[in-house]
Amino acid sequence: MFKMKLLSLLAVLIMLGGCVSSNYYVLSTAPQPATTYTHSNGTIGIEKVIVPKYLFEREIAVAKSSSQVTFLGGASWAEDMDEGLTQRLISFLQKKFNQPEVYSYPWGVREQPHTKVKVQISRFIAQGDRVYLDASIRLEKMQTGKHKAELFSTSVASGKSASSIVSAMDRAFDKLEEEVALELRKF
Repeated sequence: MFKMKLLSLLAVLIMLGGCVSSNYYVLSTAPQPATTYTHSNGTIGIEKVIVPKYLFEREIAVAKSSSQVTFLGGASWAEDMDEGLTQRLISFLQKKFNQPEVYSYPWGVREQPHTKVKVQISRFIAQGDRVYLDASIRLEKMQTGKHKAELFSTSVASGKSASSIVSAMDRAFDKLEEEVALELRKF
């Protein structure tokens, strides 16, 4: 009798587990830049991109209002957003400046980068029919201590589906990457 109940319970759990399907998304693939820049100012160090707490959840967050966040069922991030966006920014800047010496900072070597980049995202979420991305960008020349800070804000049209939201988030982060590259070029 006990075995029969246990097998029945196991069968129900397997069926329920099979009914829950999820789509997994990533934003860590860097696009190929349309134009490239020359950068002869040495090594670039990228600090880990700081993201809002709601991006640490595996489900994709959507703002219902300025103070209410919900999570999409059946749609999950396949990566840690802070690490994925950091690696994407590194890869993009390597391509943009045709320079392999763009690394995650800090690293375990004695040599400091020439320039350090810090990106702090304060808002990166879909609300209504748009995705909003607000961030601060801080550049610092390590040898001189000279620094520059900029605010960045953009919104991109999106739909209601998870794939539409992720696509809009991808386009919004494209714009942030281009802004970081432009600021580095001018710095």
